[in-house]
Amino acid sequence: MIAMTHIGENPFNCEVCEKRFSNCSSRNSHMRIHTGEKPFKCEVCDKRFSRCENRNSHMRIHNGEKPFKCEVCDKRFGQCGERNQHMVIHTGEKPFKCEVCDKRFSRRESQNSHMRIHTGEKPFKCEVCDKRFSQCENRNSHMRMHTGEKPFKCEACDKRFSNCSSRNSHMRIHTGEKPFKCEVCYKRFSQCENRNSHMRIHTGEKPFKCEVCDKRFGQCGERNQHMMIHTGEKPFKCEVCDKRFSRRASQNSHMRIHTGEKPFKCEICDKRFSNHARQNSHMRIHTGEKPFKCEVCDKRFSYCSNRISHMKMHTGEKQFKCEVCDKSFSHCLNRNSHMRMHTGEKQFKCEVCDKRFSQSGHQKRHMRIHTGEKPFKCEVCDKRFSQCANRNSHMRIHTGEIF
Repeated sequence: MIAMTHIGENPFNCEVCEKRFSNCSSRNSHMRIHTGEKPFKCEVCDKRFSRCENRNSHMRIHNGEKPFKCEVCDKRFGQCGERNQHMVIHTGEKPFKCEVCDKRFSRRESQNSHMRIHTGEKPFKCEVCDKRFSQCENRNSHMRMHTGEKPFKCEACDKRFSNCSSRNSHMRIHTGEKPFKCEVCYKRFSQCENRNSHMRIHTGEKPFKCEVCDKRFGQCGERNQHMMIHTGEKPFKCEVCDKRFSRRASQNSHMRIHTGEKPFKCEICDKRFSNHARQNSHMRIHTGEKPFKCEVCDKRFSYCSNRISHMKMHTGEKQFKCEVCDKSFSHCLNRNSHMRMHTGEKQFKCEVCDKRFSQSGHQKRHMRIHTGEKPFKCEVCDKRFSQCANRNSHMRIHTGEIF
């Protein structure tokens, strides 16, 4: 028999597929592919195998034996094939090439798996919902949605996950690791998808489209949030006053009205705010930043609302109407102030003499009687006045203007 191996003779023939073998035992072992016979049984878990060496290899899972050692880093493996596959890390060898895009792989199964991207083949099917997958591990991970199994545990907080990648991603909360870097501004991220999402700020890409109005968004969450404008959906409810919100963040921000919580602090003057947006808006008082520009006259504003309000000077829009006399105003505050003429309401009180006023500006002007403040100065003779109108009237003495 040894002689047949050396001379290349294969006298033993498979009766089913005509494949030939140099020895009888190899032919007999091969025949089990056709018969399905699995005579070799694992004594621990009763799993059966068609070949003795496969059963012996499997036994190492139970006994922990790792007889195959990497000669470079001394890492040990239970299977010879695993050791050989590991060696490719050291050699960098990638012998398997995709015939479509020329991408190379260190493992045959990785190449085969990659090919399904080109073929669209999805051979792995969920037995519960019939959803199909191109990768076996993706199918197995999906199955845990149905079983509720969460085999991967965080060693720090014991939170459990249905797949290994989610557990590894979660671990970065504890380690603070941010391995994914933006190549434009070098900002770092703990999640790859967060980095990819951030990149759209630089590229301007907006791949997510509203199916109703065709508006496009850089983030899927932004598109989903926008959709509620069309649906009117407000799934988040305040447990105190039952007011509803389309966004969880809006609900959380609203709750601070009830709790009085102000977690956001100005680092300059220590003033506190209930939400981050108000803190950022307040900071412009200190920085002098005016990021909002009028497209007509280039005047700049610290707040978007002020820019919008200013624009009405150019458009002539007066959308706020008095319900009593139909007079229209460009600003809501002006309309509300005007309404006090009809109601007689005087909500602004002088803290010195208790005189009341319908306008805040009137109260402030009155207060100068008590304080003696004269903020308006004549630019010619430096005489000062408590009222702007009085200063302007005085100026006509110098200009000779007749009134």
